[in-house]
Parts: sequence; structure tokens; C-alpha cells
Amino acid sequence: MEKNYLKPMRIIINEEFGGERPLFASHNLRLEGVTIHAGESALKCCSNIEVDGCRFEGKYPLWHVDGFKVNRCIFTPGARAALWYSSRLVMTDTIVEAPKMFREMRDLQLTNVHIPDAQETLWHCHGAKLRNVDVKHADYLFMHTSDIDISDYRHQGNYAFQYCRNVVIRDAVIDAKDAFWNTEDVTLINCKLTGEYLGWHSHHLHLVDCSISGTQPLCYCHDLVMDNCTMASDCDLAFEDSTLQADIRGKVTSVKNPTSGHIIADGYGDIILDENVRQPADCAIEVR
Repeated sequence: MEKNYLKPMRIIINEEFGGERPLFASHNLRLEGVTIHAGESALKCCSNIEVDGCRFEGKYPLWHVDGFKVNRCIFTPGARAALWYSSRLVMTDTIVEAPKMFREMRDLQLTNVHIPDAQETLWHCHGAKLRNVDVKHADYLFMHTSDIDISDYRHQGNYAFQYCRNVVIRDAVIDAKDAFWNTEDVTLINCKLTGEYLGWHSHHLHLVDCSISGTQPLCYCHDLVMDNCTMASDCDLAFEDSTLQADIRGKVTSVKNPTSGHIIADGYGDIILDENVRQPADCAIEVR
């Protein structure tokens, strides 16, 4: 595979392709202003590929590709499941209208990318860097993905980031029910998080300068840390069966049966500690 990178780049400009595997097993290839019409697997099993200003309409165009750059392109809904089983992607200034993108991939970078139908996208990927990306209809985004680095991100869609590992997200707006379930080693900095049942069953979730909204947040958490966060009035029944260290600015509507740790806030509506609290049942709850 490495020998292919020593060969000269072949360039195709303003042509159209369709059908089955028209550019199969191509290496050191640059496409400019090319349209990939209906068909399947246009650029399957390729390496060292550049596509600039191209339009993808057919299914599965970029599978098993190693080393590729995608710039100023559009993937129409017909190009569903376009990028799977590939590695070393750099995508910039691109619109991805097709669902079920980016599966089983390694080392991908997305910058200035808009994904308006992001359902079941970015599954089982390892090494994902996103900058100025927005996603909508993003149910089950990032399922079972690890080593994620995100900043300047907008998200709408439920069940986001479930079963993820080693994640850092900065300056994001995330509207997602059941987000960050069963995650491990996730840090969120300066994020706005809206949605019910945030972070359940997470391990080592760290929230810094975040605002949170939605019922029953952060229950069943292991080693939750909150630094300088705020919780909206609908954040009731928080922290059930959780171990945590939490510094919260403002009032918490209600806290229910935290297991252990320390919570400090400016006030509380209700503090519920009943016979169902789990041992060691020694969480210190203080008013600043």
C-alpha cells in the first residue's frame, strides 16, 4: 500500500461515472468536479484519493479506502452508507445529506461539515476529530466510538455518544435524550446539554462550565465530577445512585438518593434520602 503513494497522481476533471465499481481499486487519484451517479462502490478498495467539488449520488462510494481527502463535496441521500471500513480521512467544507455515514473507520477529521440527516452515523470509529460540525436527526450518533476530540459542535438527535470512550468536547450545544449513556472517560467543557436522563451509567464523566437541562440527569453515575455547572429548573430527581463530586452554581430542584461523594450548590428545592438509598449512603450535601 505504501508504494502507491510514490506514484504520480492521476487527475480526472468534470467527468461522470455510474454503475458498479467504475473506479474500483484506484490509487493516487484526484477527482475534480466529478459526479458519481447511481450505482455501487465507485471508489472501493482505493488509496491516496482526493476528491474536490464532487457530487456523490450512488451507494457505498468510499469503502475500504486508506488515505483520502474530501473537500467541497456533497453526498446526496442516495449516497447512503458512503464511507465505511476506511482510514485516514480528512473532510472539509462538505455537506453530507446521506444517513448511516462513517462506520468502522479510523483516524478521521471533519472540519466545516454539515450533516442534516445524521441518523446512525459515526459508529464503531476510533480517532475522530471534529471542528465546526453540525448534525441534525442524529439518533444514535457516535455509538461505540472512541478517542473523540470535538469543538464548536451543534447536535440535535437522541441517544448520542452511547458506549463511547475517551471523549473531549468543547463549546458544544447538544440536544439529546439519553446522551452519554454507558460512557467512560468523557470530558465536556463549556457545553449546553439539553435532554432527559443525561449520562446514566457513565464512568468518569467530567462536566466543566456546563449548563444542563432535563429531568433525572446524571443518575447511576460512577465517579461523576461537576465543576462550576448550572442546572435548570427541570433538572429534578438528580444523581440517584451516583457517586460524585459536584460544584453547582445556582439552585438544584431536587436531589434523590446519591450514593457517595459531595455536592455543593447555592440551594435545593428537595433533598430526598429515603430507605432506598444505596450504601455507603454518605454523600455530603451542602449549601454554599
